[in-house]
Amino acid sequence: MSIFNYKQRNNIILVSIVVLGCFLLYALSELFSSILGAIVLFTIFRPFFLYMVEGRNLNRTFAALIIIFISLIVIVIPFLSLSIMVIGKIGSINRDSIPIDQWSQKIDAFAATNLNQPHLAENTIQKLGAYAADLFPSLISSAANIILVLLVMYFLLYFMFVQMREFEMGLLKYAPFREQHALKFAVELRNSTYSNVLGQGVIAVTQGVLLANGFWIFGIPDPVFWGVIGAFISFLPVVGAPTLCIPASVILFAGGHNVKGVLLLAYGLLFIGNVDNVLRMVINKRVGNTHPIISVIGVFIGLPLFGILGLVFGPVLLSYFLLLLEIYETNRMAADRLERIRSPDQL
Repeated sequence: MSIFNYKQRNNIILVSIVVLGCFLLYALSELFSSILGAIVLFTIFRPFFLYMVEGRNLNRTFAALIIIFISLIVIVIPFLSLSIMVIGKIGSINRDSIPIDQWSQKIDAFAATNLNQPHLAENTIQKLGAYAADLFPSLISSAANIILVLLVMYFLLYFMFVQMREFEMGLLKYAPFREQHALKFAVELRNSTYSNVLGQGVIAVTQGVLLANGFWIFGIPDPVFWGVIGAFISFLPVVGAPTLCIPASVILFAGGHNVKGVLLLAYGLLFIGNVDNVLRMVINKRVGNTHPIISVIGVFIGLPLFGILGLVFGPVLLSYFLLLLEIYETNRMAADRLERIRSPDQL
């Protein structure tokens, strides 16, 4: 006869599950970006998958492979290519076509005269170089790890789609809240994913193109490179691509091109900045509203964990966390109301 009763055995099993779950999470921490990436891609491409399978009667396996191919061509390969381009440009920035030394001397002379900061540009470039080196290194130094992450991500994504009904029913079955709340969570998860990934992606690409165009018009060297940099930092709603027009205008002022400097500054802050605001309003109305605070804090959370991918994954993670808090609060309030109804004091 067992020395433990049913409740004690159940508690022991629960503790074992929690301990083993924590161990598994720690063991899979290196692949967390693969898991999160698979969830994001599943959420984005789910309507298209249903259209192919239910609307066009395509085989599930074939439809899943089509989505994997599209995501590789449209998202993964361009992102990796642009990141590698940025790394190469940062590595050769002192010997390439960008006259960084001349710019630095002009800005330092301007800052020394007007701001009493004789080494402003030199110190800023050193800090930015160190930060960029920490942000992008894994793309070249650990190519094998990138391949592993992509393979695991697409392996998970493939089975998410091929066994989509089983996958979603399993989520509903083991979700720690009621079915209607689980469905609400699914809808909000989709909206927050669309807002953070698709919405911010559209804004980033638009701002990067506009910035590159403006730099080309006003004669700033290597406008494509700066457009890519602008696209990356456009995920920061407070900073954004228009802020790159400020140092570029200072360079023009320091070189004696005052008219160009004023026009470029106006182009960046007024035109690109307002395009950003209009796009955010349209996206918030159509796919969901992500508060700027969530984007900023999410980026600072995501960058140390995922590197450059943290620009996307950080706000997504924070949005998911806040959504879970909202669902928890809804469940707690419903449980409190049910308890009051059942309480003898209410009879």
